[in-house]
Amino acid sequence: MACSAAAAAAGAGATALLCRRPAPSLIAGRNRLAVSRRPRHRNLRTGAQPPQKSTPSANYRYRVNIQRDRAGASSDDEDQQESEDENGLPNIQLEELVGMIQNTEKNILLLNQARLQALERADKILKEKEALQQEVNILEIKLSETGAQPKLSSKGMSDAEALEFDVLKEENMLLKDDITFFKAKLIEITETEESLFKLEKERALLDASLRELECAFIAAQSDMLKLGPMQHDAWWEKVENLEELLETTANQVEHAALILDGYHDFQDKVDKLEASLGARNISEFCLYLVDLLKKRVKSIEEHFQACNREMHSQIELYEHSIVEFHDTLSKLIKESEKKSMEHYAEGMPSEFWSRISLLIDGWSLEKKISNNDANILREMAWKRDNRLREAYLSSRGMAERELIDSFLKMALPGTSSGLHIVHIAAEMAPVAKVGGLADVISGLGKALQKKGNLVEIILPKYDCMQHNQINNLKVLDVVVQSYFEGNMFANKIWTGTVEGLPIYFIEPQHPGKFFWRAQYYGEHDDFKRFSYFSRVALELLYQSGKKVDIIHCHDWQTAFVAPLYWDVYANLGFNSARICFTCHNFEYQGTAPAQDLAYCGLDVEHLDRPDRMRDNSHGRINVVKGAIVYSNIVTTVSPTYAQEVRSEGGRGLQDTLKIHSKKFVGILNGIDTDTWNPSTDRFLKVQYSANDLYGKSANKAALRKQLKMSSANASQPLVGCITRLVPQKGVHLIRHAIYKTAELGGQFVLLGSSPVPNIQREFEGIADQFKNNSNIRLLLKYDDALSHMIFAASDMFIVPSMFEPCGLTQMIAMRYGSVPVVRKTGGLNDSVFDFDDETIPIELRNGFTFSKADEQGFDSALERAFNYYHRKPEVWKQLVQKDMKIDFSWDTSASQYEDIYQRAAARARAAT
Repeated sequence: MACSAAAAAAGAGATALLCRRPAPSLIAGRNRLAVSRRPRHRNLRTGAQPPQKSTPSANYRYRVNIQRDRAGASSDDEDQQESEDENGLPNIQLEELVGMIQNTEKNILLLNQARLQALERADKILKEKEALQQEVNILEIKLSETGAQPKLSSKGMSDAEALEFDVLKEENMLLKDDITFFKAKLIEITETEESLFKLEKERALLDASLRELECAFIAAQSDMLKLGPMQHDAWWEKVENLEELLETTANQVEHAALILDGYHDFQDKVDKLEASLGARNISEFCLYLVDLLKKRVKSIEEHFQACNREMHSQIELYEHSIVEFHDTLSKLIKESEKKSMEHYAEGMPSEFWSRISLLIDGWSLEKKISNNDANILREMAWKRDNRLREAYLSSRGMAERELIDSFLKMALPGTSSGLHIVHIAAEMAPVAKVGGLADVISGLGKALQKKGNLVEIILPKYDCMQHNQINNLKVLDVVVQSYFEGNMFANKIWTGTVEGLPIYFIEPQHPGKFFWRAQYYGEHDDFKRFSYFSRVALELLYQSGKKVDIIHCHDWQTAFVAPLYWDVYANLGFNSARICFTCHNFEYQGTAPAQDLAYCGLDVEHLDRPDRMRDNSHGRINVVKGAIVYSNIVTTVSPTYAQEVRSEGGRGLQDTLKIHSKKFVGILNGIDTDTWNPSTDRFLKVQYSANDLYGKSANKAALRKQLKMSSANASQPLVGCITRLVPQKGVHLIRHAIYKTAELGGQFVLLGSSPVPNIQREFEGIADQFKNNSNIRLLLKYDDALSHMIFAASDMFIVPSMFEPCGLTQMIAMRYGSVPVVRKTGGLNDSVFDFDDETIPIELRNGFTFSKADEQGFDSALERAFNYYHRKPEVWKQLVQKDMKIDFSWDTSASQYEDIYQRAAARARAAT
C-alpha cells in the first residue's frame, strides 16, 4: 500500500507539473519564451516513458485536465495576441496551439499509464514476498524436525544398538577416507593414461624416424659417393643422436613399468576394501564404485602391458637397424673415399687449399723443408693436386714429421698455367677496413683465386683488426729478422685464412709498437710505420724462398715495395717477380723529407732525383712517384680517372704519368657480389631480387621504423647517402641535397662521419636542426649492418663527388635497386649513364648525372629523378630492375688484371 500511495503521489505531482501553465507575462518576449519551453518539457516526458494502458479514473482526470489546459491555453492565446498586436509581431497560428495541447494530453496519458504499471508491479512483489515467507517457514519446520529426529532415535535405541550405530558411523568415516583415496588414485590413473598417450606418441615418432632413416639410408647409398670424408662426422653424429633417442625412450618405458608396478598395491587396497564392504551392510553404490575401479585398473594394466611389449619390440628392432646402419655406413664411407678421390679435389673449398698452402709455407719458413721442395708443394697446392689432398685428409692423428714426409714423397717437379700473386696492402675487408681499398683487396683476390691462380696477401697485424673474421689464426715457430734504422728487428709471423684467402700478418717486435695504436692510419709516424712494414713483407717473401710471379702493392703505404724490390732484394737473387702498383687515390702520395727513406734501407742519394723519387713540386721525396717509376705495371681504378690524373687530377704527378704512360692503365673496380647480394644479404629484413621487389618496400618500411621516420606515405621517395664527409666527396652538395630533398617532399638518410673537425661539427649542427623532422636522419658514424639496410631501403642514392677515382657505392646501390644520382667524374662516369641522354644506347642508361659541381646541376638531376619516380612509376620500376641486373662483379676486372699479369710474367721469363 505504501508503494501504491507513493506511485499515486508521484503521478499526481508529475501531472500537476505538466498541466501548470506559466503566468501571463507583461512583455511579449516572455510570452514567446513560455511558449517555447512547452515543447522542451513535452519531448523530455515523451522520451522518458514508454506507452502504457489507460483506466476509467485516469480517463476522468484526463478529461478534466484537457478542459483546464484548454482554458489556460485560450487565456494565454488572448494575452499573447494582444501583446503581439501591440508590438506589431505576427500572431501564433491556431494549429500550433492545438498541436501543443495534443502533445500535453499525450504526456498526461503516458504518466497515468506509468503510475498504473508501478501499482501492478508493487502488487506482484507483495505476492512473491508472501510466497517466499511461506517457503522459509516450511524449511524452518523441516529443520527443527531433522534436529529432533536423532535425539528421538538415540532415546529409543538400546545400548547394543547404540554401539552398532557408533561402529556404523566409524565405518562411514572410513568409507569417506577410502573415497578420498579413490579420488586421488583416479587422478593418478588419469595422469598415467596421459603418460601412456605420450609414450604412444613417442613410439609413433620413432616409427616415423625409422621410416625417415630407411629413406635416408637408401639415399645415402647414392649420395655417399658425392660426400667427402670431412662430412662423414656429420653422419656419425646423426647416428649417435638416434642412439640417444632410443636410450631415452627405453628409460621412459622402464619408468612407466615402475609406475605400473606401483599400482599392484592399489589393486590390493581395492580388494581389501571390497572384502570389508562385503562384510557390512553397505549400499550397492559403494560396491558398484569399487567394481568400476577394479575394471578400470585392470584395463589400464592390460593396455600398458601391451604398449610395453610393443615398445620393447620396437626398440629391439631399432637397435638392430642401428647396428646394420653402422656397418653399412662404414662400408659406404670406405667405398666413397676410394671412388671419389679422383673427383673430389675440385669440390674442396678455397679455404682448404689455402690452409695447405699456409702449412707448406710455415714448414719452409721454419726450415723444416727446403725452398725447392716448398715451391714444388706450393705448385701442387694451387693446381689442387688430388694426391696432396689425400695425404692431408689421411693425416689425422699423425705426427707433423710423418705428415711432412708423406708430402715430400709427392714433391715432383711440374708446371702450372696459373700465376703466384702476392698482394701487399695496408687494408683488407673485413678484417681491417677503412675505405674502398679493403674491398678491392678481398674482392680482386677472390676473383683471381677462382681463375686458378695462387693468391696470397700480406697485412700488418693491427691490434684493432677484426680477429673474429680470421680462420685458423696461429703464429709460426719462426722469427723474421728485418733491417730498419741501422738495426735488425724481430717480427712474428701469423697465418690465417679470410674468406678462403691465405693471409700473412706481420707483428713487429719494434719498440715503437707500430701497429699497436688502436687505429689503422692517422699517426704522426705513419711514414715510418709503413716503410717498416713494406721492408718486412719483402723479407718474408725472400726468406720463404718463394718464386712469386707478381707482387701487387697498393697506395702510398706499400709503394715502398717497388724501389725496395729492385734496389735491394733483386741484388740478393730474389728477382723472379714483377711489380704491379695500384694508386687508388692520387690525393694521397706519401711525401716526406728525403732522409726518411734511409729508415728502411733505401739509398737516399740514389733516389732523391727528379727522374726517380723527388717530388715534382717540393723538395721532398714522393713514394707514389717512386712506385710509378720502379713498377713494371701501374694501374688506377677506372679509365676516366686514368685520363683525369694525366692532367690536373694527377696532383703534381701528371708529367711522371705521361712519361710512363705505356705501363699505365685504368681498370674499373668491381664489387664483391657475394657480400653485396640482396637475395642473400643477412642484414636485410627481407631478401629480394630484380624479379621480386616486394622485399625492397619491406626493407624501406623497416628502416623507417628503425630510424623513427615518418611512414604516413609509403610511396614517399627515400634518398640515401653513405660516405666519408671529406671535401673530395662534395660535402657542400651533400648538405644542399638534404634541404633539396625536403623541399621536393622526400626523405633523406645520411650515414658517415668526417675526420675533419669543422666538417663534423657542421653536420652535427644540421643533424640537431632536423632532430624533430621525421623525414631527415643524419647518422654521423659508420655502421656496416645499417649500410646494407640503407642501400636496400633507398629509392635514390647520391654521389656528388668533386673527384672519384672509382667509387663503389654507386655500384652497390644499383645492385640493391637504388637509382644513382652522381656527378660525371672518374669511375662514376664509367659506371653511371644518364637516363635522358639520347647519345647513349638506351640499354646502358641507368641513372641521373650532372657535370658542374654546383647546386643548379645537382638540382636538375635530382628533380628529374623525382619526376620519373612520381609520374612514371612503371618506367621507374623497369629502371630499378635493369640496374639490379647489371654485372658489377670482379670477374671482368680480374680478367683484365690477369691479362696484364700474364704479359708481365711472360716478359720476365723471356728475360731469363
